[in-house]
Amino acid sequence: MSRIKYHIFVFLACFCTLVFAQIEGVEDTDLLSMRLQERIIQAKLESDRGDYYNALDNLDKAKAIAEKIDDNVNLGSIHTKIARVRYLVGETDKANVSLNTAIQIQRENFDYPNLAITYNIKGVIHSSKGTKEEYETALGYYKSSKNLFEQEDLEEYISEVTLNEAKALIALERFGEAKSKLESTIIIAKKYEQQRTLSSAMIQSGKVSSAMDSNDLALRQVDEGLRIAQSYNIIENINEAYLTLSGIHKANGDYKNSYDFITKHYQLSDSILDIRRESLTPGITSQSISKYKDAENKELKQQNVELHAESNFSRITTILSIALITILSLLTLSLYKNNNIRLRTNNMLHTKNDELIIAKEKAELASKTKANFLSTVTHELRTPLYAVTGLTNMLLDENPKEHQIPHLKSLKFSGDYLLTFINDILQINKIEANKVELDPEIFNLKNKIENVISALSNSAKDNGTKLHFYYDDNLPEIYNGDQLKISQILINLLGNAIKFTKDGDIWVRAYKVSHKDDLYTLRFEIEDNGIGITKEKQAHMFESFSQGSVQINRKYGGTGLGLSIVKGLIQILKGKIYLKSELGKGTTFFFEIPLEKTETLDTPAVEETKETNKMEDLDLSEVKILVVEDNKINQMITKKILNKMGLYCDVVDNGEAAVEQVKTTTYNVVLMDIHMPGISGLEATKIIRTFDKKLVIFALTAVTLEDKMHEFGEAGFNDIISKPFKQEDFEAKLHDVLSGKEVVSSFF
Repeated sequence: MSRIKYHIFVFLACFCTLVFAQIEGVEDTDLLSMRLQERIIQAKLESDRGDYYNALDNLDKAKAIAEKIDDNVNLGSIHTKIARVRYLVGETDKANVSLNTAIQIQRENFDYPNLAITYNIKGVIHSSKGTKEEYETALGYYKSSKNLFEQEDLEEYISEVTLNEAKALIALERFGEAKSKLESTIIIAKKYEQQRTLSSAMIQSGKVSSAMDSNDLALRQVDEGLRIAQSYNIIENINEAYLTLSGIHKANGDYKNSYDFITKHYQLSDSILDIRRESLTPGITSQSISKYKDAENKELKQQNVELHAESNFSRITTILSIALITILSLLTLSLYKNNNIRLRTNNMLHTKNDELIIAKEKAELASKTKANFLSTVTHELRTPLYAVTGLTNMLLDENPKEHQIPHLKSLKFSGDYLLTFINDILQINKIEANKVELDPEIFNLKNKIENVISALSNSAKDNGTKLHFYYDDNLPEIYNGDQLKISQILINLLGNAIKFTKDGDIWVRAYKVSHKDDLYTLRFEIEDNGIGITKEKQAHMFESFSQGSVQINRKYGGTGLGLSIVKGLIQILKGKIYLKSELGKGTTFFFEIPLEKTETLDTPAVEETKETNKMEDLDLSEVKILVVEDNKINQMITKKILNKMGLYCDVVDNGEAAVEQVKTTTYNVVLMDIHMPGISGLEATKIIRTFDKKLVIFALTAVTLEDKMHEFGEAGFNDIISKPFKQEDFEAKLHDVLSGKEVVSSFF
């Protein structure tokens, strides 16, 4: 913070104070909110210049105001700020208390951006303790922080977290993982011009390269990090670069350069500590000196003894060097290591908290608006869509006139398209809300890919396109993983390739990237020689509602949601996806996912059975079904579908009537709508379960959002049939019930 900016902030703060002093007797929320922001701004200024105790005083006053006006969003953020300052002055226990309070408040308020910041600081505190267990704990907090930033689409803030992850992994000597984290950090830091983070990431990359015996690369990386740090006067990164370069030169046997850089490092550490000591109270300074002086001097002396023992310098040079380093180490008062950690933390996120509050408010509002919109749209669109698709299928089955058939087929296509669109939106919502869970099972990967290719082969033939499949001979076939999500990914990507490739070729490939024990990293490629994608559009292809252009949308159709779903599913599977494309020459999508290899399938392969005419095998003469539905059109459609299947049904239009009907008549199945006048389908089912535990009750509803599913299970439904439904799916569930199969609730 420059001196000019500081004076401006002080002037504004004083001006606000004078204005407040002239407003007599006014204690409304707006005034208190202004005072709250004044305290937060003043605390930030003081913290930036190292005046930690005045910063704490202002934060405590801001906390009191936030509590008074019930501003829980700012209250949680203030606790996080207090924790950060407490940590910087060495009060780790108090910092943890504040962080735990912040976490509780931020969780209750769904304040995910600030919760992500809190988790990151929590991770830094655990990392500072320096034990293996603490580093592992820190990695857990970093992962949670990163997931929240990703969930809130705040990519620019992820770089700080991945950098901290890398530092913890380096301390644990997990250099391969650290390298991956640093690569991600560098990409994001360059994208958002985060020079401090980029500089540090380059320096840490040098440490990793040196540990992996690539000292030439390490020197280039640290030199680049040092150059950036010097360009932007990032003192702590310059100091870190000096120390790292000293170690790399020592590993190369270049003891002169190693000595020169360690000397620069100690001199700069001394300057930094002089500045920091001026900002700390005498009590804290003396306390820190007392705690660390003897141990740190011993360590620094030992480093120099080892360094010069290996050196080819003369005896006089060695003695003078040791004397110089000893003097410097005494001047640093052995606070280097502790305060270097504090300095790095001091620069973390302090300029971002206020921006994140604004971003959080926007994200929270958008999230609530989207949730309300989806909840309404789901029911309001699916209910009439049930009538459209149901009536269309009926008309097509009732020998329509020749000239009517094209119109009915067009209507059916439009209904199916709209249903697909709604389902895609709902799936994206579930992915973004972290409501999609893994469902691993043992399966044959090669057979799974072949089945997907077979299912889409007719579409490829219609386009005059040939499908080619390559499966690495050295790649195992049996894995334990979520085969349904893998199928969804492949269907989306292969379907996309077919859509945009006419009279061409498509190649599907699967091969191994690496493996450790039974955990394999697999790479899948879907390559086509279709229309391709422009460079400008490639950066946005995985965003929702994104397609190549309006013209492409009109010509080829589609919702522009498929690739967004694919990316979400791959992230859930802990994988990555990339694309390579050239306009007019084709596109290749690559994705990598980890899969656990197993030796054999636990269950024998099940032979495919025909889905059609299942009901013909059953005696339906005594079967009774109760349809509970308040919409007259939907009553008629459901009844007609059941009658066509040879089933008898009664129809009632409310929950109270359903309860009474079940008491007086024995039914095999109840199809229960959810939203009805009077008591809802949920309440009616709960009442029925008080006197009939065995009756099979299906929720026949347009509601499919994941956050509602647990309500169906708790009410006592056996399963859900979403409207509008495919008749074959409807028949399959009824067939299982009527043929005597045990029905187990699918909600648990």
